[in-house]
Amino acid sequence: MNGLFLKKSNPMSIKVFRNISPEFVDERGGITRLLDEQGAAIRSVLYITSKAGTIRSNHYHKRDTHYCYLLTGKAEWHEKPVEGGAHETEVLGAGDMVYTPAMVIHAVKFLEDTTFLAFATEPRNQADYEADTVRVQLI
Repeated sequence: MNGLFLKKSNPMSIKVFRNISPEFVDERGGITRLLDEQGAAIRSVLYITSKAGTIRSNHYHKRDTHYCYLLTGKAEWHEKPVEGGAHETEVLGAGDMVYTPAMVIHAVKFLEDTTFLAFATEPRNQADYEADTVRVQLI
C-alpha cells in the first residue's frame, strides 16, 4: 500500500492508511491500489453518502471486518474494543482509509458531506447484516 500507514503503539489502535495516491499515472489517467491484503476476502462493496453533522454506525460486528475509503469529505472515526480498551478517535479526509476488525465498536461523525466506499468481509444483505451487528452507543 503506497499510502502512509499509521499504527500507534497500542495493538488495538485505529488502523489508518493516509493519503492513498495513484501508483501509476500516464496520459490516460491513474491507477490507485486501495486494497491488496493477503487473505482479505471481500464479499461486499458499498458506496455510502453522509451529510455533514450526521452520525453513522454506533455498533460492532461479530464476524465482519471492513475497510472504509473516503472519496470526498471529512469524518471523525471512533473505535473501542468490545472487551476493554480505550475509546480512540481519528479524523479522516478524502484519500484516507480505515480498517475496523470484528468485535470493535465503531461510530462516525461526518464533519463535511462525505462519500465513501466500504469493503466488507461479510455479505451486506439486510438479514445477514442484522444477524452480525450489535448496536451500542459510542458517540
